[in-house]
Formats: sequence, structure tokens, C-alpha cells
Amino acid sequence: MPEASSQTRDLFQLLQERGFVHQATEGLPAALAEGPITAYLGFDATADSLHVGHLQGLMLMRWLQKAGNQPLLLVGGATTRIGDPSFRDTSRPMLDEATIGANIRGISQAFSRYLDLDGASNRPNAAKLVNNADWLDNLSYLDFLNQTGRHFTINRLLSLDAIRNRLEHSLSFQEFGYTLLQAYDFVELQKRYGCTLQIGGADQWANIINGIELSRRKNGVPLYGLTMPLLTTSDGKKMGKSANGAVWLNGDRLSPYDFWQFWRNTDDRDVGRFLALFTELPMEEVRRLGALEGAELNDAKVILANAVTALAHGEAAAQAAAQAASNAFGAAHSDEGLPTLTLSAQRWQAGVTLAELAVEGKLAASRSAARRLAAGGGLRLDGQPVAQAESPLPQDKREWRLSAGKKSHLRVVIGD
Repeated sequence: MPEASSQTRDLFQLLQERGFVHQATEGLPAALAEGPITAYLGFDATADSLHVGHLQGLMLMRWLQKAGNQPLLLVGGATTRIGDPSFRDTSRPMLDEATIGANIRGISQAFSRYLDLDGASNRPNAAKLVNNADWLDNLSYLDFLNQTGRHFTINRLLSLDAIRNRLEHSLSFQEFGYTLLQAYDFVELQKRYGCTLQIGGADQWANIINGIELSRRKNGVPLYGLTMPLLTTSDGKKMGKSANGAVWLNGDRLSPYDFWQFWRNTDDRDVGRFLALFTELPMEEVRRLGALEGAELNDAKVILANAVTALAHGEAAAQAAAQAASNAFGAAHSDEGLPTLTLSAQRWQAGVTLAELAVEGKLAASRSAARRLAAGGGLRLDGQPVAQAESPLPQDKREWRLSAGKKSHLRVVIGD
């Protein structure tokens, strides 16, 4: 095997420096240095779009691919029907196959923006999209117990933190088996694709270790695991959520402008960390930008918003969002490029309320949130505070700007 490049030799150190590593199994740095390897990251299809909480994993896989390793993107066509119980108080809602299929198509849209995919790329380490329904759907229960169940004791499974936490509430036998299905996936991916590394969030450590143990017991092939830190903002909120709901990666769920604004509004304390995780800027530049203060730090936030939006939606969309923000806050207060909500004349004349529009335009998570926003003086129509959010949209013209605070704006237009 040819000598690993310096980029590959330093890969684990780079991942640590940029903040991707929470836990790693013994031997992983050496395996990455000897590379290339095949690594997988799993996604259950619980929604039709990924959100920014998934970006950490996608960016990690991007770095792995840039260093010559092959990414596998596993969608849980089978395991979504069960739901991972890890550190959840309740069971996930059950989804039918049609919904799961639609969700898989939706979340797959994001993959090609971050990775060179097989079929769209000629590179030898093109990422592959795989579905665990391909092997789990045809696996009989008796075969599963014989091939996997016999290698784990109930005592071991009950000792896992994720299982113990759910036992305090309720845990179905169906969910209890999820960790063994994930272990089976890891071994199956090793057999089919030579995959030796599983990546997951901090809550996936026990599931990953079970796959490594299953491989050791069944065929002696050494496997590795890496978990990423649980992503929270400095104010303690879980990454992926905003005051108005999930920050989706697909443009049909959240406009590129609103996506850009999410990053532009990053807490000062998070700028350096997010630049390291979600952009490809050199770490020297990341440290310089993260150390800025005052108005200069706002410039760093714009750089962050531009870079992350360009990856998620393309360079043109990032530039358009930045220009729209500049127009919205500039002296001319132009509405060009702002998210637009078009109403029918019939609905307008029937008396649609500003609270309804705020919710539809994702300025507020609910009508009650819109009312609270108005009560605090934060809901504005054409720059003027709205006293009552349940007031109807005026009928004196056919275009308005509805704003939540100083940074979130919606253009409301009356159609035919």
C-alpha cells in the first residue's frame, strides 16, 4: 500500500482540532493513518429533510472523503419503523412505508451537496447511499436471534444508559431490539462494503460498541467507532432548533434566506466553534475570526452564514441571501430577495390575520407566539409595531413587509 499522504496521517488530529471528536475506539487514529477506510453514518427517515443538527456528521464525512476515505450514507428504511429509543422518554411515532419512502427521498437531497456521490462522481471513493431495508426486511426472526441475539446477554443490554433511562418510563420489546439491529447493520456493512468505521452522535456510543463486539464474536474483524459531541449552542439549546422550529436543510422546508439568517444570528460565543465545524476555512483563519469583537465579530458571522449557506444551497443562493439581508437592513430597505408569501385575493378579503401570516411565514412558531411577539413590540408591519397580532391584514394596498424583530422579514403579496 502506498504511503499515506500527510493529509491522511494528520486526519484524526484535524478532526479533533475542528471539534468533531467526542469518543473514539482504540486504534482508530492508526487505522485512519494507514487508510483509506470505509466509514458509515446512519440516518433514520423520521422527517422529509435533514436539519442543521445533522450537519456535524455530514461535514465530518466530507473531511473523511477529502482525505481519500469512502463514506457510506445509511438510511434506515427498516429501522425507522422501530425508532431508536436512545435517551428518549417516549416512543417515536410509527410511520408507514409510503411516508418512510418519501422521507428518504427528501433527506437524500442534502447528501450530494456535501459529498461526491456514486453515480454522480467518477472518483474511486465516491459516497454510496445504502438502505438497511435491503437486508433487514428479508431477515427472519429466528435467523436474527441465532446470528445476533445469542451474542448479547439481557444483563449487558440492561446496563446501557440509553436502555436504563427508558425503563424509568416505558420501553417496548420492539424498541429494546433496536440496538441489536444497529449492531447487525455494522457487521453487514463490513461484509458488503468493507466498512470498518461507524460514526454517530454522542448518544450512539453504546450502539456502536455493540456492533464492534458483534463483529469480534462472529468473525473476528476489528471495527472502529467515533462519536461526535452533542451539539448545543452556548445558551444551552439543542443544535438544529430555533425559536420558530427546526432549521431544515432543504430549501422547500426553510428558505435559503432564513437559513442564512440563522447563522448570521449566531451567539457571539459560538462563532469560532461553528466556523471550525461547519466551514472549510483553515483553522488559523477560524481562530482569527473567532477572536474578533464588536462590529468586527458581526463580519465573522456574515462569513459563517455565507460559507454554510453556500454548502447547503449553492453559492448563488448564499449571495442572494446576503444581498437580501443587506437590502433589508440598508437605508433603502428594499424587499428584493426576501422570502415571499403570496395570498389569494379571496383569502385577503376574507380577513387573514397577521398572526396567521407570521406562522405561515415562519416568523413565529405558533399564533400564541405571534401574539406574545406583538405584545412585546416585536411584530411589525412595514416597520410599524403591531398592537394586536390577530388584526387582519389591511386592504389599503397589495404588498407589505411583516417583520419579527429586526432580523426576520417576510414579504406579503396579494395575487390574483
